[in-house]
Amino acid sequence: MDYKVIYIDDSVELGYSPDSGVKIIYVDGLPFKDFIGDGVLRPYEDWRLSPQERARDLASRLSVEEIAGLMLYSPQNHLDDSELTEGQREFLLQDNVRHVLVSRVASPKVAAEWNNRVQALVESRTHGIPANNSSDPRHLATPDAEFAAGASGQRSLWSNLLGLAATFSPEEVEKFARVAATEYRYLGIATALSPQADLGTDPRWYRYSSTFGCDPALVADLVRAYADGFQSPDGNGWSRRSVNTMAKHWPGGGTGEGGRDAHYGNGKYAVYPGGCFQIHKIPFVKGAFDLKRGTGASLAVMPYYTIPYGQTDENVANGYNSDILLRQLREEVGYEGVICTDWLGTHDEVHPGIHSGKPWGVENLSVAERHYKALMAGVDQFGGNNEIEPVLQAYQMGVEEHGEEWMRRRFEESAYRLLLNMFRVGLFENPYIDVCEADRVVGSPEFMEAGYRQQLKSIVMLKNKGNLLPLSQGSKVYIPRRISPEGPNYWRQIIPQKIYDPVPESVVSRDFIQVEDAGQADVAIVFVESPHSYLMGYDNGYIPISLQYGDYVAEDAREHSIAGGDPFEETSERSYRGKSARTINKCDMELVHRAREEMGQKPVIVVINMLNPMVMKEIEPYADAVIAVFDVQAQAVMDIVSGRCEPSGLLPFQLPRDMSAVELHCEDKPHDMPCYCDTQGHFYDFAFGMNFKGVIDDERVRKYRRT
Repeated sequence: MDYKVIYIDDSVELGYSPDSGVKIIYVDGLPFKDFIGDGVLRPYEDWRLSPQERARDLASRLSVEEIAGLMLYSPQNHLDDSELTEGQREFLLQDNVRHVLVSRVASPKVAAEWNNRVQALVESRTHGIPANNSSDPRHLATPDAEFAAGASGQRSLWSNLLGLAATFSPEEVEKFARVAATEYRYLGIATALSPQADLGTDPRWYRYSSTFGCDPALVADLVRAYADGFQSPDGNGWSRRSVNTMAKHWPGGGTGEGGRDAHYGNGKYAVYPGGCFQIHKIPFVKGAFDLKRGTGASLAVMPYYTIPYGQTDENVANGYNSDILLRQLREEVGYEGVICTDWLGTHDEVHPGIHSGKPWGVENLSVAERHYKALMAGVDQFGGNNEIEPVLQAYQMGVEEHGEEWMRRRFEESAYRLLLNMFRVGLFENPYIDVCEADRVVGSPEFMEAGYRQQLKSIVMLKNKGNLLPLSQGSKVYIPRRISPEGPNYWRQIIPQKIYDPVPESVVSRDFIQVEDAGQADVAIVFVESPHSYLMGYDNGYIPISLQYGDYVAEDAREHSIAGGDPFEETSERSYRGKSARTINKCDMELVHRAREEMGQKPVIVVINMLNPMVMKEIEPYADAVIAVFDVQAQAVMDIVSGRCEPSGLLPFQLPRDMSAVELHCEDKPHDMPCYCDTQGHFYDFAFGMNFKGVIDDERVRKYRRT
């Protein structure tokens, strides 16, 4: 698709499609896009004015239907080719959707071409409001990670957020964010649905690997660096290279009772037995809302699905809770950005154990009534809803209760915030992407190298008995094949069994001789993943979430749950005390034990992809060296094992002594578990890590370690 660009100066360029009908007019010798087409320059078309002036002007011109469209947010869009689907054309043209979630992409070229087609289509509509495309995190070195559906196609490769946290370096996080922002904009993406600012205070939470760990001070610093890097990639405020960030999930999403998650009705309640509700706001207030590079704050925030049980007068989800949003976020914090609900928060629930809508606390309201209640609570936008009708119905409810003038003003407030984010990143001037440049920049050698260096810095060495590591060049290594067993993932989809070599032979052979028989080896290197608990705490009733591989009975769980209740349940009791749990990947533990037996007195190295904090007593005594990684490439691990790079990562969380410690801790309280002590006398506490010389005690440790 053809488009034209008029270059004005280093900060302003006008891009437009000749096919859209948009004309260029000249005022005072300067070019402007005439979206309305009558040759008159409106304030919102004048790039010389501030984003605030332009957004306010345009908001006043929009119809209720156009504003309602801005409040919508599309479901995931998989870009397997660059052509628009009928469904995409429908929500763009009929429902006036302008906020589009992009997930899987075939390539940077496809993403750029698709973006250009979208922008040309919407540019031709009244007022020419561009599409603000967005993405969940997409830079993981493991592209099939859940909650990272966008991690596909060519792009630079980095660890997950826990790995970024393990560097204990805001500078490293900001470096990542600047690279990611550049790649986002060349993919046509102007909004990042991140950072995840939730504190990881409960180790059982399924989304733990998408957090920066458990410590409020560290998480706040890293969240700030993340948002600064995305919104100020040049280091000096807004530019056409900036990417809006959406901090999530206010006021913290990691305190579900029993470690359960609020994507399901069985995890709808957030609990605070440790009295730490306010602590969970720290990464937002002192991180996402306190930026240092000139943009002030993350321009959007997403409340989590959870009901903050007992924290407000009304036990409804954060997205419906006026105390949480209007009083605490708007008034007390002074937050002025967009508030967007989490996905499907207004849809109907089907069953507590089925992934469906998440209208927690307002299940008995109609869909339109939920939209209205959310609007009255301060919400500006509805994640995952691309249908305009319930928003228009909510508008009429507001007219009936408050009058036309009041409700129109309420809609314009949201329109202003949503448009402001588009003006700040230059979408009205030039939303088009140079396809050839996208192909060159995204996943460039420079960016790939930066990501790989960060992966290396994220790796945490927990044990190195007898200074086993680094291994000598030419050592004979036995690396058993790993079994990823068949089982349900978080979405209850059955993932088939996979048997594979965890390290390509070409990587191993750079430094070592790979053998197929343990008897021929000098050392074994065993790759496993942390325990995956079966169905994450619910199987036609409440069961424990286990962080150990072996079968587990929750003898120390609460006798009675703190919270409970669901329209589909006959009782509000959610205790699982005395019930058992099993893990899907018990075979990982068995793989380590078998390697220990096969190797006899010869050393065993265990490499754990640690997606959650875990109980180490089933693994550590059987290993001579233990390495924790966070979704990194196998090559990075082997560079540590060989000594090409020295480990420098630190634990961004605690590793619990046992499951009793997990059950007895408070879901909301940081640093409240007794930690595992290994056979070398080391406690696996927050900020623990080793290099080849011993336990690390550097400036990072001294700054963040709890005394």
